[in-house]
Amino acid sequence: MKKYKQLNYTEKIHLRIKLSYILLILMLIYMVVMGELGGDSRIMTNLANCISDCIFFGGIIYIITRIIHNKKILKNRILLKEQLQNEQDERNQYIHDKSGGLAVDLLLIFELFVTMTTALLNMPAFYTALVILLVTICTKICLYFIYTHHV
Repeated sequence: MKKYKQLNYTEKIHLRIKLSYILLILMLIYMVVMGELGGDSRIMTNLANCISDCIFFGGIIYIITRIIHNKKILKNRILLKEQLQNEQDERNQYIHDKSGGLAVDLLLIFELFVTMTTALLNMPAFYTALVILLVTICTKICLYFIYTHHV
C-alpha cells in the first residue's frame, strides 16, 4: 500500500487555496451550463429565485473570502500559528464531531447544490429540498449549541 507524505500546515493552506480556486471555476461553469440548459425562469417562484441566488452568489462570496483569508494567513506567521492552534484545539474538534462532523458538512454542501439546482428546474422538488436543507441546518445548529454549552 502506498504511503502518503504528511503535509505541513503551510502546504495544507496552499492546498486549500488551490481547491478553492477549482471550486470557484466549477461554480462559474455550473452557472453557464445552467444558464444555457436551465429551466424556464417564468415558472420559478420569487422564493426559489431568491434562495438560488443567495446560495450561488453567497457561495461565490464565501469562497473568495476564504481564498483571501488563507492568503493573508500565509503572509503572516503569527496568524498561521494562531489558525493552526485553533484547528488543533481538542474542544473545537469534539464539538464539531458531535454536531455531525465532516459527514453533515458534506451533506449540507450536497443539499445546497440540490436545492439550488431544483429551484431552476422543478418547484415541488425545490420545496422538498429546501425543507430537508432547513431541517439539516437547524439540527446542526441545535447540536452545536447543545455541545458548546455542555462541554
